[in-house]
Amino acid sequence: MRNVIGLLVFLYVAFAGSGARGQVSSGAEWPNYGNDPGGMRYSALTQINRDNVSKLRVAWIFHTGDVSDGSGGRKRSGFEATPILVDGSLYFTTPFNRVIALDPETGKQRWAYDPEIDKTLDYGDGLVNRGVSTWLDSARLADQQCHRRVYEATQDARLISLDALTGKPCLDFGDSGQVSLRDVPGYRAGWYHMTSPPAVIGDLIVVGSAINDNQLATMPSGVVRAFDVRSGALRWSWDPIPNASPSSRSKDTTGSDPAAKADQENVEQRTGAANAWSIMAVDPQRDLIFVPTGSASPDYFGGLRRGDNKWANSVVALHAKTGTIAWGFQLVHHDLWDYDSAPQPLLATLRRDTHDVPVVIQGNKTGLLYVLNRDTGKPVFPVEERRVPQSDVPGELASPTQPFPLAPPPLAAQKISAEDAWGPTQQDRDTCLAWVKTLRNEGIFTPPSLQGTLVMPGNLGGMTWSGYAFDPQHSLLIVNTNNLVAKIKLIPRADFSRRDARAEDGEYSPQTGAPYGLFRRFLQSPSGLPCTAPPWGLLTAVDMNEGKIRWQLPLGSMQDFGGKHPPILPGSISLGGPIVTAGGLVFIAATFDPFFRAFDIETGKELWKAQLPASGHATPMTYRLAASGKQFVVIAAGSHPKISEESLGDALVAFTLP
Repeated sequence: MRNVIGLLVFLYVAFAGSGARGQVSSGAEWPNYGNDPGGMRYSALTQINRDNVSKLRVAWIFHTGDVSDGSGGRKRSGFEATPILVDGSLYFTTPFNRVIALDPETGKQRWAYDPEIDKTLDYGDGLVNRGVSTWLDSARLADQQCHRRVYEATQDARLISLDALTGKPCLDFGDSGQVSLRDVPGYRAGWYHMTSPPAVIGDLIVVGSAINDNQLATMPSGVVRAFDVRSGALRWSWDPIPNASPSSRSKDTTGSDPAAKADQENVEQRTGAANAWSIMAVDPQRDLIFVPTGSASPDYFGGLRRGDNKWANSVVALHAKTGTIAWGFQLVHHDLWDYDSAPQPLLATLRRDTHDVPVVIQGNKTGLLYVLNRDTGKPVFPVEERRVPQSDVPGELASPTQPFPLAPPPLAAQKISAEDAWGPTQQDRDTCLAWVKTLRNEGIFTPPSLQGTLVMPGNLGGMTWSGYAFDPQHSLLIVNTNNLVAKIKLIPRADFSRRDARAEDGEYSPQTGAPYGLFRRFLQSPSGLPCTAPPWGLLTAVDMNEGKIRWQLPLGSMQDFGGKHPPILPGSISLGGPIVTAGGLVFIAATFDPFFRAFDIETGKELWKAQLPASGHATPMTYRLAASGKQFVVIAAGSHPKISEESLGDALVAFTLP
């Protein structure tokens, strides 16, 4: 009976399409970064389930060899890729942008392509890339070259098309298989790059960009561009801030944003970025592509970019054929905290008042989660504008209000008091307490200041690019979040170059062109641990029909972070997201401690964990090649480039049942 029920569930989910519970990929492949085009990260496979997951063992390990420790003029590397499985092959990218195809049962390499990027450029987040996309050309026979194409967007700003069978460039695409993405005003090698897989919809391949933070007031354009999948010809471009200074920005070629035309920002702005550096989602039936955007430049001073800065810090639905706006929703007005819309938008269907409602789920670094109607962009759960603290920095005009969803509740801490200062020893606690007392601290959205502001969550807090996964059987959203506090301080331009003004340990950025430079750091005690009590990372299940938390638990441990400490409670910062399966499981690595874990999706109980060769800061995936074959779960284990306490790695690890 269990087998019969499992088969019925599999068939229902596999062929439901965009019906009662969302868009679910049929079959046992994993053809997109988030499995289905809408990024649910859900698999209908049940061979690995609650009853047997404790028996999972390593099936194979593949070492890429692409590791950089930051020496020799290179940035540090991190292995953040999520492989895809199509047509019986695994495809993924390495930190050096090499594309590799593997046999998914044995882990043996079939081919590798090296675009030979310059590894010494100043890529802001280090040497990382999160994966590839594919497109099947139905006009070509299966044995013809480039019948299926594999696309990657590189760190040095190229879009490359490869034949999936051989790994050779598709010569009819652009210039001998590649298109330059460097044709943006203000382009500077390294500062303008790509870290996420492009999106494919219809006969278009769509790319955003990653742009370094806080170097200039007028950073390069955050333009989103669509190219023909066969020829590489530019089909359209869309600029999130079309009224920015033409000296630093490209123009909005769609000319279709009535909201921006009516906005007070219709004067020229000295800004840039607002770029889509994370993963996009697509809805082929509606011909919509959903774009998550980051903050406008510079991140922490907005005096040169007055108004809300639409469409920065937003999720925007674009008509895929034309690039024109269908609707947009801004999660943060006039961002002063680096609160990017970092996760991939997630497309699902929820049950609301006896009706099935297609939605877009979008979170950001605030830890707030917004649920929007997929057709209109209107909030499904109410959102209210609340007054927030105002800036006391000369020249700054902060937004008087910010949008707060009434449900679900915040998934990360929104404020701390001086009494919350923490450390593993009394000396650590006293140091943290002294720091917190000196900072402006009025809760979330307290603006940056000249004296120093406590920011909670910090820019690595809340929901990062790790994103979330949705289980359509239980209408549960699984989210990993960070509780990490930061200090932000603006330094007047006349003082920024003085050594005594830059004596504190942390990150200093010039914000050239603005009247203030920037200092920022995470508040860590002398022990290296955060100045707030654990857990610093949580795994949460949200009932998306009700907008309520079903369960929440600390994820991982930071016991040995920065050295040996007295025993501390669990809960680690995490980078890398979850997946869910019809076997009733949540799989996630992501934490500082190098473990891969499985949880019961209904209760949150940990059912299995395995130690990885290095921390797994990537989103896993799962597949089964045939009905009679084995189900595999795969995770990249290669550490994170910004966490120097972690051991470097280059392993792609596959698990299966014995």
